[in-house]
Amino acid sequence: MTTAVATRTITDLLLRAARNHPESGLRFPLGAADEEPLFQSYADLEEMARTVLGGLVERGLRPRDKVVLLLEKPHEFLATFWACQLGGFVPCPMAALGGDPERWAAQLDHVNKLLDGPLVITSDTLAAELPRVEGLAVASLDTLFGRYPADVVHEAEPQDTAVLVLTSGSTGNSKAVMLTHANLLASMAGKNGYHRLTADDTTLNWVSFDHVAALLECHLLPLYAGSDQVHVEASTVLQEPLDFLRLISRHGVTMTFTPNFLLGLINPQADRLDEQDGEHLDLSRLRQIISGGEAVVRTTGETFLRSFAPYGLRPDALWPAFGMSETCAGSIYSRDFPVFDQGQEFANLGLPVEGLRIRVADDRNVPLSEGEVGELQLNGPMITAGYYNNEAATRDAFTIDGWFRSGDLGRMDGGRLTLVGRSKDSVIVNGVNYFSHDIETVLEGLDDVAPSYVAAFPTRAPGSDTEQLVIAFHPETDEGDELALYRVLTAVRSSVVMHWGFRPSLVLPLPKDAFPKTSLGKIQRSLMRGRLEVGAYDTVKESVEDLVLRRLGGYTEPEGLTEKVLAGIYAEMFDADPDKLSATANFFDLGGTSLDILRLRSLVAQRLGADDLQIITVLTAPTVRALAAHLTAGSTGVRAYDPIVPMQVVGDKTPLFCVHPGVGEVLVFVNLAKYFVGDRPFYALRARGFNPGETPFESMAEMVDTYVQAIRAKQPHGPYALAGYSYGGAVAFEMAKVLQAQGERVDFVGSFNLPPHIKYRMDELDFVETATNLAFFLALIDKKQSLELPAQLRPLPKDEQLAYFIDHAPQARLAELDLTFEKFKAWAELADGLTNLGRSYTPSGAVKSMTVFYAVPLRGTKEDWLNNELRRWDEYSTGENRYIDVPGEHYTLMGPQHVATFQSILRKELDRALGDAG
Repeated sequence: MTTAVATRTITDLLLRAARNHPESGLRFPLGAADEEPLFQSYADLEEMARTVLGGLVERGLRPRDKVVLLLEKPHEFLATFWACQLGGFVPCPMAALGGDPERWAAQLDHVNKLLDGPLVITSDTLAAELPRVEGLAVASLDTLFGRYPADVVHEAEPQDTAVLVLTSGSTGNSKAVMLTHANLLASMAGKNGYHRLTADDTTLNWVSFDHVAALLECHLLPLYAGSDQVHVEASTVLQEPLDFLRLISRHGVTMTFTPNFLLGLINPQADRLDEQDGEHLDLSRLRQIISGGEAVVRTTGETFLRSFAPYGLRPDALWPAFGMSETCAGSIYSRDFPVFDQGQEFANLGLPVEGLRIRVADDRNVPLSEGEVGELQLNGPMITAGYYNNEAATRDAFTIDGWFRSGDLGRMDGGRLTLVGRSKDSVIVNGVNYFSHDIETVLEGLDDVAPSYVAAFPTRAPGSDTEQLVIAFHPETDEGDELALYRVLTAVRSSVVMHWGFRPSLVLPLPKDAFPKTSLGKIQRSLMRGRLEVGAYDTVKESVEDLVLRRLGGYTEPEGLTEKVLAGIYAEMFDADPDKLSATANFFDLGGTSLDILRLRSLVAQRLGADDLQIITVLTAPTVRALAAHLTAGSTGVRAYDPIVPMQVVGDKTPLFCVHPGVGEVLVFVNLAKYFVGDRPFYALRARGFNPGETPFESMAEMVDTYVQAIRAKQPHGPYALAGYSYGGAVAFEMAKVLQAQGERVDFVGSFNLPPHIKYRMDELDFVETATNLAFFLALIDKKQSLELPAQLRPLPKDEQLAYFIDHAPQARLAELDLTFEKFKAWAELADGLTNLGRSYTPSGAVKSMTVFYAVPLRGTKEDWLNNELRRWDEYSTGENRYIDVPGEHYTLMGPQHVATFQSILRKELDRALGDAG
C-alpha cells in the first residue's frame, strides 16, 4: 500500500520514496568485488538525515542558510544533503583541491564570500588538510550527529533555492548556479519521460557529487522513481575502467552515466576481461548509458557497443546527451545512436525533454534556420534563474527575451541538435571543463614566456575520444637559441601536466603578430583554432617536431621485440607517432612525470610480463634502448651501488647535485629536474640500502664521504652546486665542508626548508613516527592519520605497526608502488637508519654561504620557523646567507602546483651564485 505525499519540493521525493518504496534504497560498494556492500533503504537515509539535521539545528542553523558540502564518500554526502533539505538549508557541493593549499585557499575564500559565510561540512580527514581561510566556519560531519533526530521538516516553497552548484573555476572565479525545487521537479519529470525508470530499476553512479549529473541524473532521478541506486567513489572506476562493467553486471544496473572518455579507456581493454569475467559478466539488464559532459565520438561509441555485445549489451544502449548545471543536468537525449549518426564524427544529441524549448541563434539572438550554425539557447521550467550574488553574470547569461545562452555552438538537423563547438573560452578534457584564462595565467608566470601572449584553446583530432589542448605562446628567447626554446617548450608542457594532469597535444611558439586581438586586447582564441585547423601553423608544428626530435638524439630504429614494445608504450603514453619514436627516446625528455613512472610499470607488466620493474631502473635507464637492455638481461646479479641518479643531463652550466630527503628516495626531484632541461645537468643522490645486497650507511661521515667521492667521479673539480631537501640539507652542508677542505670551490649550498640543528627533530622520530611519515610521503595514509597513528600504534610490536599501514592503505596505491609488507618494512628500516644518523648529528664548521628556501613548516608559523630556526644557518657560514620565501608547505613546495614557481626561483639563485647565467 502506498501513501500519497504531495510533491511541492524535492524533500517530498525523499519522504515519498521512504514510505512508498520500503524495499528500495542505496548500495555503496567499496569496489567491484564487494559482495556485501553497505545498504541503506530510503527510510534509513531519511533517518540518518534527520540525525544530522538535529546536529545542525543544535548548531544554530536557520532555513536558507548556506552549507558547503565537502564530502567525498557518497553515503556521507547524501545524508548531509538531505539533512539540509529537511532543514531548509541550501547545500552547495564542492570538490577538494588537495595537494595545493594556496589554490584551495583561494577557492574556499571566494566561496566563503560568495555564499555569505556558509558552514563548511567535511570529514575529519579533509578537515585536517583544509588550508587556513579567515572567517571560514568548518564542522566535521562526525560532530554533527545530534542527540535526537529532528522531527520537524521545513516547508519550503517551490521557488526557493534547493541547491547551489558551483561552475568550474580553479582560483576564485566560480559562479553558483541557483536551482529551485520547481526547477528540479520539472527536470525529473522531463527526464523520466525518456528514462522511464520504475522501482524495478537500478542505477549506477561513479562520478563525484560536485558534478551535477551525479546528484540529479544518478540520485534524484532514481529517487523520483523509487529505483535502487549504486554509488561508488570515482577512484574505483578511474583506477580500473573495466570495473565500470563489472559493477553493472554484479548489481543488475539498468541505467548509468559516463562521459565519452571512459568508453575510450575501456575499449582497448576489452580483451583483458579474463575467463571468469567472460563467464559471469552480464550486461543484459542495462537499458541506457547516458553519455554527457563532452561530445560522444561516433566510432568510440560504436566500438564500445560492438565489443561488449557478446555480454548482452544492447545495440542501442548508449544515449548521447546534453546538459549543464544551468539546465539541471541532462535535458536533451538521443535514443537513436548510432543509427542516425552514420558518416558523422560526433553523435547527434537528439531531442529536448518535455517542457524544454531549444533554438539556435545568431550573435543578435535571432533564431536561425535548420542547418545553420549559431549559439544553442534554451528556455523552460528546468532552467536556472541565474547565479547567486552575481547579477552581472546572470544578466550576461540570458537574452533580452529570456533565453539562456549556453555558450555552445550548434545547428538543428531535422529538429535534432548537433553541437559543433563552443563560444565560451574553455576546453573540455575527459568530461572536465577547464577555463582558458586559468591555464594562461599560470603559463604567463614562466620564465621566457611573454605576458599577454599566451592562448589556450581546444582542438579535436579526427576520431579522438576527447578534446585536446593547444597552447600557443610567444617565447622571449634569443633568435636562433634552440636550446633556450626547447627549455621553454618543456616548461610549458610540464606546467600543464603538473596543474591539470594531462598533456597539451600541441605547444606552438609563435611571433607576437600571430596572436589576433580585439580592440580591448583580448586574444581571439576561436580565430586561432580556426587557423590551426586549416593548416596555418603547420610550418611551426613541423619546426617544433624537428627541434624536439634533434634534442632527443635523432631517430634510431628500435630493434628486437622488447625495444619495439617499449617504443610503442612510450608513444602511447606521450601521444607520439610510434613510427617516429626512437630507440634513444628518453622517458623524461618526452614528458614523463613521477606519476607516469607508475603507469609505465603497469604497461610493462601487462605487455612484457616484467612485474618487478623498479622505479630506480626507470630513473637510471630512461631510454627505450637502455630500459630494454635491462629488461632483457633480467635482474640477476648485484649491481654496484652508485648514489648518483641522473635526472637531467642536458645543459652547459655547472651541474646541480641534490640530496634525498629523510626517506632516502629521490623520486621527489623528478618533476623539478624537468625544468632544468637545456639549462644545467641535475643529479640526485640516493641513499644506500634499496637494492639487494646493499647495506645502509652506518654513520653520517660514511654517507657524506660516499656522496663526495661519487660527485667528484662525475665532476672532478669545482665550482660545485649542492642542495638538499629537508634532511638532505644537512647532508649537503657536510658535503660542502669536505669539498672545501679538499681545496675545491663550492659556490652554492642550498637547503630546502631545513635548519642546521636537526637532532631535536630526529629525537622526536622514533620508529613508528618515521614509518608513519614514510606512509604519508607515499600517500598510503592521509594527513589526519599521520598525526593520530603514532600514538595508536606505538604499543604494538614493530611488524604489527608496519602491517597496519599495508592493511589499511588503498590497494590501488599499493599496486602502483608495487609495495608489499616486506618492501615497506625494508624501506621503513632504511629511513629509520637515516633518522638514527641524524640523532647524533651536531653541526660545526662553516661554508662560504647558504641559500635557504623556506616554506610553511610542519608545525608553527612561517615567521617563527624563519627567525628562530632557519636563520641559525648564520652561525655556520663565513659570508652572508640568503633566505628565499617559496610557496607551499614543507611537503608540497616541489609538488605539482608549486614546482613551476619553485624551479624559477631556484634557477635564478643558481645563476646568481655561480655566475653562469646566459
